[in-house]
Amino acid sequence: MGAQSFSLTFLPKPPKISPSKIPTAKLTILNLLPYKLLNLNKFSTISKPNPFSLTITKPSKLPKPKSHFQPIRSLFTGIVEEMGKVQNLGDNKDGGVELKIGAETVLEGVNLGDSIAVNGTCLTVTDFTNQDFTVGLSPETLRKTSLIELKIGSLVNLERAVQPISRMGGHFVQGHVDGTGVIVEKVPEGDSLWIKVKTEKGLLKYIVPKGFIAVDGTSLTVVDVFEEDGCFNFMLVSYTQQKIVVPLKEVGQKVNLEVDILGKYVERLLSSRC
Repeated sequence: MGAQSFSLTFLPKPPKISPSKIPTAKLTILNLLPYKLLNLNKFSTISKPNPFSLTITKPSKLPKPKSHFQPIRSLFTGIVEEMGKVQNLGDNKDGGVELKIGAETVLEGVNLGDSIAVNGTCLTVTDFTNQDFTVGLSPETLRKTSLIELKIGSLVNLERAVQPISRMGGHFVQGHVDGTGVIVEKVPEGDSLWIKVKTEKGLLKYIVPKGFIAVDGTSLTVVDVFEEDGCFNFMLVSYTQQKIVVPLKEVGQKVNLEVDILGKYVERLLSSRC
């Protein structure tokens, strides 16, 4: 075998650096001495150390992703707390419409800006005393709900927005009225009362037997749906009749309706997959 030639390349020695000329790095917190201890778990990255110090880099703050969901401002259960009495309904000094309601229970702990459902319509408290409260009514609220039919002395269902400690006795009610229905029939059976309501087909498609519906803000269970007549019915037991305004209304009067939002979500999900 012939002799092989090779060469060695020596790395240059690192230049000597005077301690006085060492650049001061940001957040240089550790000298490499045997008696120095440091918990590095709270730092995310560590730069390459030099013979004299260790440079620690703070983690950068990443922007929070934007949510596509709007927060729910108010939520109700459909369990009416009391019936209030309309004291005034008319124009205010700013050109809007105000509704003043006498009440007791819903005034406990009330504050300006709180939400109270009036016949199932989520409204904002703009003024209150220890005997009544005032809410504003927008033109859209008057067009969409039956509140325009109220007059001085009318009774209305009242419920405060739920709190984290509230019991969920009914179902999730947002106070966003979907439309109105008309009472077409009232038939007593024993001490209970059958009520039949006619509404538009756009709402009737979300109403199912044994499903939830809010009628004037009251959480009720649908008994039957009559597609050909565009109606549905429900039954009120004696106790409920004494606590809500629906049985006090006559045939031909309007009621506010809010369908179970679950049906809307399902419809939206199915349509988005097509």
